[in-house]
Amino acid sequence: MAHRKLGRQFGWLWAAYAVSAYGSGLGFGAFGLIAISVLRSSPISVSALSSASLIVGALVAVPTGPWIETRRKRPVMITMDLLRFVAMATIPLAYWLGWLTYVQLLLVAIVVAGAKIAFATASGAYLKSVVTRDDLLAANSRFESTTWSSIAIGPPLGGAAIGLFGYTTTVVADSLSYLLSALGITAIGGHEPAPVKDTTKRIALRDVPDSWRYLLNHPQLRPIFLNRLAVGGLFMATEPLLAVLMLRDLHFAPWQYGLAFAVPCIGGFIGSRLAGPTVAKYGEHKVMQIAGVGAVLWPIWLAFTPGGIAGLLLVMAIEFGVIIAMSLFNPVVATFRLKHIEHERLSRTLSAWQISSSLATAFLTLAWGVLAALTSTRIAIGLAGLLLLATPLLLLRAATSRDSAPARTVAPGERQTRPLITEEM
Repeated sequence: MAHRKLGRQFGWLWAAYAVSAYGSGLGFGAFGLIAISVLRSSPISVSALSSASLIVGALVAVPTGPWIETRRKRPVMITMDLLRFVAMATIPLAYWLGWLTYVQLLLVAIVVAGAKIAFATASGAYLKSVVTRDDLLAANSRFESTTWSSIAIGPPLGGAAIGLFGYTTTVVADSLSYLLSALGITAIGGHEPAPVKDTTKRIALRDVPDSWRYLLNHPQLRPIFLNRLAVGGLFMATEPLLAVLMLRDLHFAPWQYGLAFAVPCIGGFIGSRLAGPTVAKYGEHKVMQIAGVGAVLWPIWLAFTPGGIAGLLLVMAIEFGVIIAMSLFNPVVATFRLKHIEHERLSRTLSAWQISSSLATAFLTLAWGVLAALTSTRIAIGLAGLLLLATPLLLLRAATSRDSAPARTVAPGERQTRPLITEEM
């Protein structure tokens, strides 16, 4: 699968995704660092910057699902990239002029969060028009591999760049990455068919809750959807707590903390490349169940992290185990989702999924921050790990029907078989 050719159009889409992912990797944590070091914001304000932007950004994105459903996806993706480019470019400009405020940081974070959801919604639907149904897993595996490589390389380079050139350096790089992504998507070329509009049924804002009803009533998607909300939210909720444990309580150096999360990302390459062969051998449901269990066996041990080199190696081993399982799980879920959601409601449903993930992450992060304040950092991390151990039970409730999606007609713009001429020039 690693050498499977997916065509020129996918190549441009992948390149656009890669440059954006690496830009985000370079800019990882930049808003919080600027809030702390430049604006002298309190810890509560820094936490609110992350959580509030996720919540408000998700709520702002609620109407975008129905809107994207009836439009060509590529212009939407380009618009969201340009919106993020302009919004983020205002931060270094205001900093250089001496006008930067916490309110501006918060507003930009909200815009970026909302645009991210809209972009992910459009790109997920657009992928089905670029590659064939049989190539979806290969495409999603390449995206997953790129994600982990950007996480491994981006933050360390970003930290070095900030040390050499100043606090807003990585924000500039992240902003420019969205501009380059927009140019890459523009270079895809070819003709994207307009969505077929049903004149007898107009999609309106009142139809927005229907996407959640669809997910919660779907026998195959519901268990996976709920599992992803729980697992993703609990993983993200423990990240700031682990930073407190390692940096404040155990006195690890910042470079050791970065190393503890950068090195295990090697597992992301391994897991994403295993997705195709394992699905071909065992099927989608079995792989999701095994990887879902494999990902949650490890985090509870973070609560027992000791100091010194032993603690550093323990964190690396745990993160490696989590990442290799998650990088196997994620592309399989993304492909399974695209195959099973009806094409005429794909954008709305992907939007609902993205919004739910952002809200779950925000609320669980806030809840675990309060829990850590009331108890201790280790207890909060341990409780998250304990709850994670129960999440595979949701996957066991998934329908055990055939892995392939139900037979259906091909929607306009969706590729089912590889064409003789793969791309329009």
